[in-house]
Amino acid sequence: MAESDAAPTISKKCGPYISSVTSHGINLVIRGLVLFFIAVIGLLYPCMDRHLGEPHKFKREWSSVMRCVAVFVGINHASAKVDFANNIQLSLTLAALSIGLWWTFDRSRSGFGLGIGIAFLATLVSQLLVYNGVYQYTSPDFLYVRSWLPCIFFAGGITVGNIGRQLAMYECKVIAEKSHQD
Repeated sequence: MAESDAAPTISKKCGPYISSVTSHGINLVIRGLVLFFIAVIGLLYPCMDRHLGEPHKFKREWSSVMRCVAVFVGINHASAKVDFANNIQLSLTLAALSIGLWWTFDRSRSGFGLGIGIAFLATLVSQLLVYNGVYQYTSPDFLYVRSWLPCIFFAGGITVGNIGRQLAMYECKVIAEKSHQD
């Protein structure tokens, strides 16, 4: 039997937008770090609001936060499931949806700035993980980066920030009620 007649190797097929982790132990460490930084981002938004002296007063109720989470899940789902003609169209659509999420649920300068900063830093960290061989993109499209990734990070930052602001508002309300009872 010739070498060319050997049984074909079955390659592991992944979608064009899925990245894989090379080690299970590293996967667990990365997940733990991501959860930690999500909590830090949630705490950072109300702290920045207090530091800048701009209290966030736009749509401050849990139903608005849950709608924001639903829109973020929709944006994330669209990035994975909707077929676009090319990656530029996908990136521009997700950028418009992400900015629309910010406009609908946040509208603060600090929220926009933190969202941009989070998107930049998270994209940089994910790129460093790819460069060091921890992650492998199945098909990078722009400078070895998935071009839509910053849009997802921006929308995620806005969503987690809204959750953090709502939790901080609840904490302030409980402290105020306790001081009134005394």
